[in-house]
Amino acid sequence: MSAWSGWSTEYEGYDAGHERLRETLCTVGNGYFATRGSAPESVADAVHYPGTYVAGLYNAATDVVDGHVVANESMVNLPDWLATGLRWDDGPWFDAGAVELTHYRQQLDLRLGVLVRDLGFRDAAGHSTRVVQRRFAHMEFEHVGALQTTVLAQDWSGTLTLRSVLDGETANAGVARYRELSGKHLRVERAEVLGEGTALVETETVQSRVRIAQAIRTRALRDGAELPCTYRAVAEGACVGHELLLPLEAGRPVTVEKTATLFTGRDPAIVAPAEAATDWLARLDGFDVLLGRHARTWRQLWERCRVDLGGDDEAASVLRLHLFHLLQTVSPNTIGLDAGVPARGLHGEAYRGHVFWDELFVLPALTTRLPHVARSLLEYRYRRLHAARWAARDAGLRGAMFPWQSGADGTETSQRLHLNPDSGHWLSDATHLQRHVGLAVAYNIWQYYQATGDREFAVRHGSEMFLEIARFFGSLAEYDHALDRYRLRGVVGPDEFHTRYPDAAEPGIDDNAYTNVMAVWVLERARTLLRLLPAARREELTEALGLGVEEVDRWGHITQRMFVPFHDDGMISQFAGYEQLHELDWAGLRARHPDIRRLDRILEAEGDDVNRYKASKQADVLMLFYLLSASELRGLLGRLGYAWDPAAIPQVVDYYLARTSHGSTLSAVVHASVLARAHREDALEYFVEALRSDVADVQGGTTAEGVHLAAMAGSLDVLQRCFAGVETRGDVLYLNPYWPVELGRLEFSMTYREHALSVEIADHRVRVSAGPGGHAPIRVRCRGASAVLPPGGQVAFPTHAAPP
Repeated sequence: MSAWSGWSTEYEGYDAGHERLRETLCTVGNGYFATRGSAPESVADAVHYPGTYVAGLYNAATDVVDGHVVANESMVNLPDWLATGLRWDDGPWFDAGAVELTHYRQQLDLRLGVLVRDLGFRDAAGHSTRVVQRRFAHMEFEHVGALQTTVLAQDWSGTLTLRSVLDGETANAGVARYRELSGKHLRVERAEVLGEGTALVETETVQSRVRIAQAIRTRALRDGAELPCTYRAVAEGACVGHELLLPLEAGRPVTVEKTATLFTGRDPAIVAPAEAATDWLARLDGFDVLLGRHARTWRQLWERCRVDLGGDDEAASVLRLHLFHLLQTVSPNTIGLDAGVPARGLHGEAYRGHVFWDELFVLPALTTRLPHVARSLLEYRYRRLHAARWAARDAGLRGAMFPWQSGADGTETSQRLHLNPDSGHWLSDATHLQRHVGLAVAYNIWQYYQATGDREFAVRHGSEMFLEIARFFGSLAEYDHALDRYRLRGVVGPDEFHTRYPDAAEPGIDDNAYTNVMAVWVLERARTLLRLLPAARREELTEALGLGVEEVDRWGHITQRMFVPFHDDGMISQFAGYEQLHELDWAGLRARHPDIRRLDRILEAEGDDVNRYKASKQADVLMLFYLLSASELRGLLGRLGYAWDPAAIPQVVDYYLARTSHGSTLSAVVHASVLARAHREDALEYFVEALRSDVADVQGGTTAEGVHLAAMAGSLDVLQRCFAGVETRGDVLYLNPYWPVELGRLEFSMTYREHALSVEIADHRVRVSAGPGGHAPIRVRCRGASAVLPPGGQVAFPTHAAPP
């Protein structure tokens, strides 16, 4: 049984069938590393999966699949620092699934960033014992993790043996469909007991050659004082540490503290990982002191990332859980790391820890709360700009072609074969043709600047990336003389189900409406950017890039003549030829299958092909309404010569919603957003679905492999950008709330142009309060009203104000 209330997530009772899901949702992390919420005594088996991952740490392995040589780069599962076994007298090692439990409770304290496990059991002799364990990944000291185990013999006395080790015999085996492929990414270089209570394991990634060092320190206490005990060294290959033999007296608890340090060869300001790990370990205070500093850092984070819902405690708690896991994956500790936004967080091995387009949904939540973290994630893309340029050049194009899946160095890491678990077939994978990932990078650059006014980033790195992305789409566009239009051929849209035309020999579809329109958006902004850049920087960039007047003029022509497909009745087509596809028998499909989210797999297993049908995995055309205002989209299409009326939006939404299987957790996020204004009740349903995505594991087992970080951050974005109507453009903070009154009061903190703001929507009124400071006043608009907000000031607007 699970519950979400206030500032905690709680699980009552031991449930082997859901243990891996709990382990994911009880992950503790700090933006540098994260450790799954597995029981300390557990090993990787059918029930449990321990895992520790460092942001941006990858290794590649090669396999032969169906006669094809396949290389897969994966985020690496590191040696298990949690590994801690318990045994009483000469009995068996403790296993929660093999004893008579009198109570079992796990609580994830979101305010403090601490996972608590509290259990009691009765052994064969009738003795009762209670065990309480607390753990955290230190939010201030990002290289530190700690586990505290308190054992109380309630009605007996005897000897406790606590086995505290670093287990270096780990591999990547957390995703069933990957298990036929290589998962051994580490080579153990050193496993050593260093002294009484301390041990070290050094490993190195097999292909990427990154050295990792982890050290542990274990000590026992009673009544706050160190407890003398017997330390028995454990040195079993790559598993090293100690067994502590401790006297237990009825009614007197014993506490054991295990402190761990973790460094890699990619870390700055160290001589070597092993020396750093052992030096830090020798200088760290005990568990309670470390916890105090850790809790203080979390409190400061929450002050900057506050979200309160007045009318729905469970929704507020789940939103905090989403924000909590976002901050455990990307936090101030991420700044300066060479790490992006892994689609499944640092919580598991699905998607191999790769970076997709998820920052499109993640960065809005960060840019308006922790802008320096957002900038660091954009810098991850900038460091891979050369790789994107080389990819474009290899394709015979200009500019920068960012990969659909990115990892260590920015080359394309998308798999070319994937396993359909429904049929057991290995199938070709053409999702690497999702060129729109570059559009997401450009969109985030623009939105980051609008929210922060960070001219230094915009002028240096942001403008260079933006222009190179524009150059790529400018060169990808082919002129069709018959249509007198430019076209983007051979791509895959956000939908992902449609990767080729029915019976076509080559993958790719033409003129994905989302990709074509957003390419026009980027090209228009690129031309504006060139005008806004300081003259010296503009000259430097155009000379360095070889960007001439003729190429920029071609961009202008494309923004007037890009082809956008429409049905005969005026409906925006998802791509050219979409109208000719078959309608799917949705009712028949649902009658045969209780869950049709991944209907591409279902149809392939039945000998059919999803490419034949008007069926989408997630929002595609509707992404235009998610990213662009109605007036902005009308302006883009009007410039192209298409007389499109925003009044058609509800019809477009209904058309594609009826043909979507929601095979991605992002689908609920986007649909909640686009329905927020016209269909508020439906929007709420999708908003609740977005909240449930991971806590209820709506995709039936996928959360056990890692959280869906974009859906978690996206639920916050829906709340802020769609229901609260927050937009940042043209040096103005816009509020256009459509907040459902049934959800009560909404209050959240945000940052805009260095102002710390508090936004409250309640009683048909919006209030924006600014913290004190020496910043220039900002302008705030709410529908037709406008006000200037100085530091320390407050402005208020009625939510029913007439639009201008």
